[in-house]
Amino acid sequence: MAEALANRLRDARSALGLTQAELAERVGVSRKTINTVENGVFVPSTLLALKLARALGCAVEAIFSLDGWEE
Repeated sequence: MAEALANRLRDARSALGLTQAELAERVGVSRKTINTVENGVFVPSTLLALKLARALGCAVEAIFSLDGWEE
């Protein structure tokens, strides 16, 4: 089974009432970067994933997970 990165970034951002631009400013990237991560077009680096989690006040695993991964 193919692995894919599932993300709940849009849900987490929306729950805090943040726009893509506001979140982008908090983590130091462009709004387009946030958009492409939310849409699964771009897989964020570990550093960006950690910054996003910190900005949203949650663990990285609350935002990102492996879809289709079995141990």
